[in-house]
Amino acid sequence: MAEPLRTRAPWPLRIYVRLAWTWCRALAQYPASLVLLTVFVSLGALAEMGAVVIVFGHAGELAGFGVAEGLLVYGLSATAFGCADMLMGSVERLGQHIRTGAFDTMLIRPVPPLVLLATDQFTPRRLGKIVPAAAVLVLALVRCDIDWTPARALMLPVLLVSSIALCCAVWTASACIQFVATDARQAANSLTYGGQALTEYPLAVYGREVVRSATFVLPLAFVSWQPALFLLGRPDPTGLPDALRLAPPVAALLMCAVAALCWRAGLRRYRSTGS
Repeated sequence: MAEPLRTRAPWPLRIYVRLAWTWCRALAQYPASLVLLTVFVSLGALAEMGAVVIVFGHAGELAGFGVAEGLLVYGLSATAFGCADMLMGSVERLGQHIRTGAFDTMLIRPVPPLVLLATDQFTPRRLGKIVPAAAVLVLALVRCDIDWTPARALMLPVLLVSSIALCCAVWTASACIQFVATDARQAANSLTYGGQALTEYPLAVYGREVVRSATFVLPLAFVSWQPALFLLGRPDPTGLPDALRLAPPVAALLMCAVAALCWRAGLRRYRSTGS
């Protein structure tokens, strides 16, 4: 009995990889278009990074963070949201699929509908966001004065995986708004792309209410702010407990549970387009 369970467990992941690879092969038939689109996406990501550098260059420091520390926060945020956008960004088109009746087709296929939705029009051009962000993150890790203890070195990949999982959960949970209002894609985007814009700078530059909301309501503080404080070994200038810097894995698990509940509730509420 144990063997079937072991072979069944990774099935949705295998299907996800196969479907994503199918889309990648289709896009690879037009290599020039794929390369150009990826370059344009990279230029957009570099423009965002340039804005961070300009802000810190003019201000000198923000909330005690210099240019290198600011790029660390930016790199953590952009890498996490870039990976989440590639993995789960397509769920933001849920309302469109509901209106056209395509979501009904997904429900009758022998594949989890969330996997079909997440891999719909999967595109490797989103690597144009991830690669520059990861490069900035590596550069910031080298330039920042970080005491690389074994605990920090081992915790770094845990923090990155937790941040990506948390962002994926935010993307999924916000997309579920469209089960209620199919035209609410922009409202969902305000939580995803707006959340990325919020976390690209040290949260201490915002008001205390914003920091507490981003910590205890929608836990975006655990994407880049708390991981940066942990890596730099700094106390939280907003006065929150230092123990929170070790909580990104817990926040990611809780947010994933919330996203799963939202998705299941949306599926139970869904009554088809009627067409």
